[in-house]
Amino acid sequence: MKTQGSTQQDTRPAGRRRALWLGLGRVAAGLLVPLALYYGLRAADVSIYVALLVSALASAVPTAVGIFRRRQVNGLSAYFTVMVIGSVAVSLVAGSTELLLAKEAVLTGVTGLWFLVSVRPTSSTSRPLAYSFSKPLLEGRLRWPDNFEELWATSSRWRRMWRVSSALFGIGIFADAVLRVVFAYTLPADTVPALATGMYAATSVLLIAVTNIYYLVCGVGNRRSALYEKDLAR
Repeated sequence: MKTQGSTQQDTRPAGRRRALWLGLGRVAAGLLVPLALYYGLRAADVSIYVALLVSALASAVPTAVGIFRRRQVNGLSAYFTVMVIGSVAVSLVAGSTELLLAKEAVLTGVTGLWFLVSVRPTSSTSRPLAYSFSKPLLEGRLRWPDNFEELWATSSRWRRMWRVSSALFGIGIFADAVLRVVFAYTLPADTVPALATGMYAATSVLLIAVTNIYYLVCGVGNRRSALYEKDLAR
């Protein structure tokens, strides 16, 4: 016979998986719906500038709906909210089609710099961005430990692993931003939105693959690894 506490514990993983899938669904909608809207408007002979502006506004809808339903903003949702608001703001003030096409590069570049700056936490409670993004998804899952914070406090190798992976993400994302600027100013305008959307997937897959290989090399999957030794060194 299950107690009330055990029932809540059993249903918690299912709730987390549902939240993860809902989050991924919103991300997909935020990328694909504006893209479809842009090319639909272009097929209807709407100008490039107006089509880009409308698609940028549409990209804000999934995030707005998610915040309205939760009625609260955590660290990750705050990040996505700022990125969406920034995208809309840049779209509204852009003075040329090329600049409007390059707006994602501005926000992507800011994200890359944010990852790099986070490599050195500014307080005892701040963490590298790679750590902050990964902890809700990986802690206690897929052979990852269930004591991220304890390891942060006791293992210098654990802290270095997240700092290095945040630096890798920062460099990769910033390089992505540079390419977006080049594409916006050198390629035909109607090819850039599809290419930019594809770059999100390509950059994400590449960076996730590289950092996960790095995590394995560090010894994440081996509980006897030096990664889990307590040294208390800062």
